[in-house]
Amino acid sequence: MPDREIERALERLLFEDHAMSRRRFLGRSGAAALGLTALGSALAGCSIEGEAAHSVNAAKAIAVNHPKASLAGLRWANWPLYIDKKTLKAFDAHFGVKVKYVEEINDNFEFFGKVRQQLAQGQPIGRDIVTLTDYMAARWVRDGYCEPLDKRNIPNIKNLAPNLRTINYDPKRDYTLPWQSGGTGIGYNPKKTGRKLESVNDLFDPAFKGRVTMLSEPYDTACLVLLGMGVDASQAKIGDILKAIEKIKKAKDDGQIRRFTGNDYTTDLAKGNVWVSVAYSGDLVQLQADNPDLEFIYPKEGAMLFTDNMMMPKHLAHPYGAEVLMNYYYEPEVAAKVAAYVNYITPVDGAQAILEKTDPDLAHNPLIFPSDDVRKRLHAYPALSPADERTMQSAMADVTGA
Repeated sequence: MPDREIERALERLLFEDHAMSRRRFLGRSGAAALGLTALGSALAGCSIEGEAAHSVNAAKAIAVNHPKASLAGLRWANWPLYIDKKTLKAFDAHFGVKVKYVEEINDNFEFFGKVRQQLAQGQPIGRDIVTLTDYMAARWVRDGYCEPLDKRNIPNIKNLAPNLRTINYDPKRDYTLPWQSGGTGIGYNPKKTGRKLESVNDLFDPAFKGRVTMLSEPYDTACLVLLGMGVDASQAKIGDILKAIEKIKKAKDDGQIRRFTGNDYTTDLAKGNVWVSVAYSGDLVQLQADNPDLEFIYPKEGAMLFTDNMMMPKHLAHPYGAEVLMNYYYEPEVAAKVAAYVNYITPVDGAQAILEKTDPDLAHNPLIFPSDDVRKRLHAYPALSPADERTMQSAMADVTGA
């Protein structure tokens, strides 16, 4: 498919949802947005000359030096409604600059489509920081599309939560620094189910037949089901994932699953049309405000953890400035303000202690500040090859009818 046709198709498919919030986009951030469609297959089958030449050797020692330089002209691409902008104004005032903060990442694949050709050709993309979800971050690291971090300019990296200090695609966090995280677990109404839930396998309880929804995104749903099957999803191979999808297919064929959804599961769950849903922790923070009967669990077998990561694109103009900005957001006082605004899991140790003083209720919300026991049970997405990712998406599409 010619590149210009891909771009036109992307625009038709994706830009119509430009005003959606970050929570809504999470439900479309992977295969649900692109990979499960004919367009996704075509795009996955297309290549841009030179792309394969940017492969990264993850085991190679990283030597990087970003000397002190002007912060003027910094540009950060992030998701909508994903920051307390007062913190940005404070940064601008302190450093005497004006960060150009652009809420332009509406979907991982859509954003990648906009800058892919420049990246593949070794050209700057005009952003100093981009904020990408794990599986897309893995692709950028693998393909050599991001600049390594000079950690001497980010001393606050010491505040990175222990469970996030390593990730399968970037073991030493040489290229990525977590921005916010969230959990994929189970949202439900105990008044409808008649009992407390605790397991991934409760999704398959015949007592809830026709009252269950699952996300159409296989990284979330299939990997969660894998945990219920006793498999560490973060280390899963494509064969493992296909077994989980087969289990999901059987449940669908048996009438267990009402439908597959994006974030629109929230309406059915709030109204009582469904009793049990594969759900995002951040959504339930909001839903509980309107319907206190709803609960969210991190299942005993574990839950999936998605992380959006700050990254510096290759050939960026302001590496030192980008690192200074990252360091600023790893100040616990600043991270606490962001957590209070976005209601996701902060990656910064010390933020909870700050909120203990300013907003105790928020500081004790387990959906925003999971216990150490829960954190140990949160699993990152598996690092799949492009071919295996396409196989997974295709298999899930056959089940969901996407």
